Amino acid sequence: MSASILEVLRDRHLAQVAGEARRAGCPRRVFLLSPANVSGVRGKMVAHEKAKFELAVRLREQGLPLGELFSFISGLYFRGKMAYARAFGEISSSTPGAYVITAGRGLIPPETVVTQNELRKLSAVPIDHRDARFRRPLERDARLLVEMIGADCEVVLLGSIATPKYVEPLLGVFGERLLFPSEFAGRGDMSRGGLMLRCARENVPLTYVPVATAERHGPRPPKLPKSVRSQARQTIFSAAKV
Repeated sequence: MSASILEVLRDRHLAQVAGEARRAGCPRRVFLLSPANVSGVRGKMVAHEKAKFELAVRLREQGLPLGELFSFISGLYFRGKMAYARAFGEISSSTPGAYVITAGRGLIPPETVVTQNELRKLSAVPIDHRDARFRRPLERDARLLVEMIGADCEVVLLGSIATPKYVEPLLGVFGERLLFPSEFAGRGDMSRGGLMLRCARENVPLTYVPVATAERHGPRPPKLPKSVRSQARQTIFSAAKV
C-alpha cells in the first residue's frame, strides 16, 4: 500500500466531518485497541489452508473484518474491547471511533477487511516498540489521527500499559492526551474483557486517567460481582430446583 488507511481517511476530509460533529456537541472519544496475538494457536488455526470451519473459509475466500477476526483469535478480551469501543467511542457518523493497533500496518479501523495473506504479514512483525517495522507505521498513523480528531477529542488506550510496547510510541505522539481506564490496573486480560462487556451492556463507562501519570501496576482487584442479569438467572435456576 502506498498510503495508509488513515491517510486515505484524511484525504476524504473526515477531519472536516469531525469538526462539524464537535460544533454539534457530539461526544468525542476515540479508542485504540491493542491487537490479538495472531501468532498464537487460534491465529494459526484460522489461517490454516485446510481449515474447514466457517470463519477460516470466509478468511480464505473473501477476507474478514479485522475486528471479527481478532475477536475470534483473542476471545473474551478483544470482544470486550470491541463492545466497549462501539458503546462509548464516537467522533461523528462518518469517522471511526476506534482503531486497532497492528503489527506493521499502524492503526486500522476494526471494520477493515483483511485477507489470509495480510494476516500472515501481520504475524511476521513482532509487537515491539524497538522494532521499526512496528513502531514507524504506528507513530505515522498516530500523528495522522491527531490531525483528524482535533484538540478536544479524548484518546483512550484499551490495552496493557505495563510494558512500553504500545505506551512508548503513543505517548511520544499524544502525550498527556493518551488516557487509560484506571480499573484495568492489576487485572488480567480475561477480567478486563469481562469488565468491558459488562460496562457496554449496562452503559456505564470506565474512569479514564492519563497514561503518563497512571498507576501501571497494582494489586489484583477482587473478582467482578455478579451482574443483575446473572443474579436473575441464578434466582430462576434455584427456583426451578425447588
